[in-house]
Amino acid sequence: MTKLMLRALAGETLPTPPIWMMRQAGRYLPEYRATRAQAGDFLSLCYAPDLAAEVTLQPIRRYGFDAAILFADILLLPQALGADLWFVTGEGPRLSTITTAQQVAALKPADAVHEHLAPVYETVRILSRELPRETTLIGFAGAPWTVATYMVAGRGTPDQGPAHAMKAADRAAFSALIERITEATILYLSAQIEAGAEVVKLFDSWAGSLKGQDFDDFAITPTRRIIAALKERHPGIPVIAFPREAGERYIGFARATGADCVALDNSVSAEWAASAVQSDGCVQGNLAPRHLVTGGPELVAEAQRITRALRGGPHIFNLGHGITPDADPDNVTAMIEAVRSA
Repeated sequence: MTKLMLRALAGETLPTPPIWMMRQAGRYLPEYRATRAQAGDFLSLCYAPDLAAEVTLQPIRRYGFDAAILFADILLLPQALGADLWFVTGEGPRLSTITTAQQVAALKPADAVHEHLAPVYETVRILSRELPRETTLIGFAGAPWTVATYMVAGRGTPDQGPAHAMKAADRAAFSALIERITEATILYLSAQIEAGAEVVKLFDSWAGSLKGQDFDDFAITPTRRIIAALKERHPGIPVIAFPREAGERYIGFARATGADCVALDNSVSAEWAASAVQSDGCVQGNLAPRHLVTGGPELVAEAQRITRALRGGPHIFNLGHGITPDADPDNVTAMIEAVRSA
């Protein structure tokens, strides 16, 4: 029997949607915190295949999600291209900055991902062997615009201002950076698929700050290129795209890019998505992560409202963004029960 996740991605409307969560392997789980402590630090955990596989499996054991997403980080790819990467406790990632045409030209070639990210591919191979037969394995990468915003700024920023400034000052250099990331992402995701990933997802976490032609050039075009290349190399591979906070630009995104599923943040309603987005195929989403902190009747009501609103077409239940470290693990159980009883 085909896995539920793959059936939804193929366009099938199911009586109960498959369920997984962004960042489901994370700090809200005590078993994750224990394994991370064993690794020593976040990057060491990402590059230790046995431990990365272990934290990927933990939420599957605990909750029986329909999919597991590879434990890694979108910033491993810029590190493979030659950027320095480190994490500051309590503050998050830091990168050496890329702000000029000369610095873009000095990056390593796209195929540098193969040697540098070999441990990630080994994690995928372990998961492919160890996951339950009914659980779909998702690989992922950051979409080029989002990865570029970190490479230009050297860190996350509230408005992606440094990337917008580089784009305005030297669009050719910025476009060259997007091109290098796009080429590397194709190779990176292709290798994940060869190692056993059954689905891949592109996280464009900062797509919402792109407007007009910039959205076309730096959100849609690179995503379309990546998806076309992956489907040429791996016919039938499903791809989920997540242009977070795209708003009205969610409409037609699947058609414009070739994505099999569009993931929705929680700034749009499930009812709107059912009429405006789901007509093009599978949608994923979109419970607000705060409900897994607060729990209670509101969590149950919201999870069931979303499930019912999107029941008329292919749907994968998920959050509108990643689960937060302060979430209560028991609320995840309540969410799953609510969706499956809606």
